Amino acid sequence: MTERLTIGWIGIGKMGSAMCLRALAAGHSVKLVEPRAENRAAAVAAGGVPVASVAELAQQVDLIFLTLPDDAVLRAVMLDPSNGLARSVSARHTVVEMSTVSPSISREVAAALSARGSDYLRAPISGSTATAASGSLTVLASGPIPAFDRCEAVFRSFSNRMMHVGEGEEGRYLKLVINSMVAASSALLAEALALGRAGNLSTEIMMDAIMQSVVASPLLGYKKDMVVTGDFTPAFGLTQMMKDLDLVLDAANEGGAPTELFLSIRKQYEAAAEAGFGQKDFFALAAVRSHDEKAPER
Repeated sequence: MTERLTIGWIGIGKMGSAMCLRALAAGHSVKLVEPRAENRAAAVAAGGVPVASVAELAQQVDLIFLTLPDDAVLRAVMLDPSNGLARSVSARHTVVEMSTVSPSISREVAAALSARGSDYLRAPISGSTATAASGSLTVLASGPIPAFDRCEAVFRSFSNRMMHVGEGEEGRYLKLVINSMVAASSALLAEALALGRAGNLSTEIMMDAIMQSVVASPLLGYKKDMVVTGDFTPAFGLTQMMKDLDLVLDAANEGGAPTELFLSIRKQYEAAAEAGFGQKDFFALAAVRSHDEKAPER
């Protein structure tokens, strides 16, 4: 029988909402902190209970999940000197941060929580809102193993693969490793398709052949239709991927890892954003490299 828990959840954006709904559907009780009513509406309709502040949330639950957009928001939510979550937790709490953020901010959070005696699990996820809704995300976790074990029942509600990869920031680095290759896949496909168009090949023929070849991948399978039709309605936005590439570059520079290819790919994304594709899906690079596509209206 699946263990049913009472948990807290901070940050209900697109991904957080899909994950939170899965947790609620699995029978977990969820108390929410999300300032935007339109973001939390679906979770509240499914039984989630809004809470006014992170301090109040910490009084009511021991296990707290966060899905936040970036380093700046994580710093504000966790480390604000007057009302940050780190001021309200204690040794009874486990804090599970599931966003794509830098190892450096994660270390700051780890130090603040350690000073309060709280367990901290870094648990970024790999997948999309569609895989979240179907319960097939991958959790890339690092931190204390007992904390990982405490979260397993909740993870299973939205994930079918869970990896514990270390005791420190290893989960953060693994997420950036994966996202760097995801970003590179779009950039490589864009140039490959431009090469084929120069030889009078259609996008449809090339994508069909690619998906029957050794270079086929689940990612290209997900993106095939949008590349062929040119409908780049965002599943993950181009500017969002630029943010992740910036995290990759910062982490690589900090660790002394090579950055030449990452920098080249980042320039392709920057050019696409300047051409008006910033709010499109990151696979819109395929359109930017095409000679017969026009930039969308800004």
